[in-house]
Amino acid sequence: MKTLTASAFTLSLFASEASAQAASAASIAAAPSVSSSLIQMFLALIGVLALLFACLWLLKKLTAQRGAAAGLLRVVAATAVGTRERVVIVEVGSTWLVLGVAPGQVSALAEIPRQPMAEPPHETKIASVPQWLQQLMKKR
Repeated sequence: MKTLTASAFTLSLFASEASAQAASAASIAAAPSVSSSLIQMFLALIGVLALLFACLWLLKKLTAQRGAAAGLLRVVAATAVGTRERVVIVEVGSTWLVLGVAPGQVSALAEIPRQPMAEPPHETKIASVPQWLQQLMKKR
């Protein structure tokens, strides 16, 4: 009887050890690998960025002016005259309005007919950094 109990105890010990090893092997096999985790993370990042750009595009489309009002006003020029004050030239049809803009206040300074736009000075394009450095040294 003692041998039967001892053999049953030994058999149950081996069985519990075998089941523990099998569970350990199953948990190792079930653990995701590093590469699959990285792929999953990058796919989630791409998904979030795509959603962000889609929302920004939709916001731009919803806030864009449409119809006749789309081309009615145009800011021609603006310059700061103080820390929070600006002088702005706004084109309305064939008239330019010179406006003084301050926090909480917009004042009409002048109304002038539309002027032809002056061409900005064209600067020569420099092909490479060494040419740019040579031009810079020539100016000094």
